[in-house]
Amino acid sequence: MSLLTVTNLKKSYTSVAVNNLSFELEKGECLGLVGESGCGKSTLARCLLRIETIDSGSIYFKDAAIERHNERQMYPYRKDIQIVFQNPSAALNPKLKIKDSLIDPYEQYKKVLKLSHFSHTSKDAYVKQLLEAVELPMDLANRYPHELSGGQKQRVTIARAISIEPELIVLDEPTASLDVISQGAVLTLLTNLRKTLNLSYLFISHDLAAVKQMSQRMMVMQNGEIVDQFNSDQLFDVERHPYTKELISIF
Repeated sequence: MSLLTVTNLKKSYTSVAVNNLSFELEKGECLGLVGESGCGKSTLARCLLRIETIDSGSIYFKDAAIERHNERQMYPYRKDIQIVFQNPSAALNPKLKIKDSLIDPYEQYKKVLKLSHFSHTSKDAYVKQLLEAVELPMDLANRYPHELSGGQKQRVTIARAISIEPELIVLDEPTASLDVISQGAVLTLLTNLRKTLNLSYLFISHDLAAVKQMSQRMMVMQNGEIVDQFNSDQLFDVERHPYTKELISIF
């Protein structure tokens, strides 16, 4: 069952950033998107989240066409589509304690939330559940972002993303700013959360190894276009696109 269907999506600035993209993302899967920096991956993410308007094409989420929705119309869908950015320091408000950052999405969407994995019997209990889900101790709740390591901050942003139990999380280079040890731990955490919480991911990265580890299916993007799509176990097949083979050669 397709959770997200994108058809002929185009977005231009001074030049074409995303050109005629079409793909589907199934419920419960991790779909990987790999490509060099500047190829249009993050632009695509912003378009899917309706942070950017698109020039043409369609975006269907749960069978609803959302590509022309205004902000009021998007409100019911915002809780179901979350994002984890590359830089957790920029994603967290430096003036808020961690517990307040984790509570904020709930406060925004509580009128339309029906939580099944996390209970909101009290704010402290809710925050504790979220921190435990991303393997962080409760004593971090009263700290500020600058008091946490990069890996801890990224786990907090993941906890915030799952806090309102979305159906789809866009992971935009979520490990790019982390050291090698933290990268591996975060990828393992994300895999476990997807299975436990029945999440779907669009995993965006320039790191082919990370994309292969995380994803059931992969797409390769070059110059704003999807040039290759395949199951992850077909990465090394001879019929792969020349650009995919080029990425493999530096893998």
